[in-house]
Amino acid sequence: MSTIRAQKDGWEARARVGVVVPHADVGPESEFQAMAPEDVFVHGSRVHFGAMRAGGEMDPKIPHDPVRAFVEPPHIDDAVELLAASPLDVIALGFTSSAYVLKASGEKELFARLEQRTRGLPLTGTTTAAVAGFTALGARRIALVNPPWFDDRLSGLGADYFTEQGFEVVHHGPCGLPSNQKLITPEALSEWIRSTVARHRPDAVLVAGNGIRAVGVIDALERELDFPVLTANQVLFWHALHLAGAHETAEGMTGYGRLFGTRPAGGAA
Repeated sequence: MSTIRAQKDGWEARARVGVVVPHADVGPESEFQAMAPEDVFVHGSRVHFGAMRAGGEMDPKIPHDPVRAFVEPPHIDDAVELLAASPLDVIALGFTSSAYVLKASGEKELFARLEQRTRGLPLTGTTTAAVAGFTALGARRIALVNPPWFDDRLSGLGADYFTEQGFEVVHHGPCGLPSNQKLITPEALSEWIRSTVARHRPDAVLVAGNGIRAVGVIDALERELDFPVLTANQVLFWHALHLAGAHETAEGMTGYGRLFGTRPAGGAA
């Protein structure tokens, strides 16, 4: 009889979450894995994003054409299909700005197209998850903190997206931080929300943009400001876990905001 006692090897997973990200962005995978319990695993697929260069470098403001091109066929369709070939439980699109540009109707068309390639796996995206998160929290007056690499027009399209979904956007805009992923610190983001956003007294705030470093400040800000703080990767991961059927796993998570104490309306809709 064998006396071997195996070490953890990553095969016993409560949930496996696939995430599609821009080719030079490590933000979604990094923040997903930071939040993930030991038995939840993250698997990434990459799609070329014309506004990013090697090393994650970008211009101070990203142009809109590459944002739209990111979700046009065939590349994202192929990435989703290849990811769905793995034994996953859910697929998440780690990209915010495309939904701003497409609007809610265009995003629905995108999801309908991609669902033809997911092998029946549930699919979600950042803004879809944010709508579910705000609704679960009972938030109607919301504020949007967009990355500094979003221009004013793109930020305005984001406000339009959530207004169309029935929310009152009391504040939106690119945050006044360095337009460089590696230069944004938790301290600077916290101060921006504290000094610029909190005075609008939103029911909840969304730090949009999956490439902005944000999940580490959620808990502290919520305790200080007394309203829910959602971030792109936090709300996307929350929604993905519920779509994967890992409700108890999501509800058992602590340290990343009161959102994890709620369920989407209908359980995972």
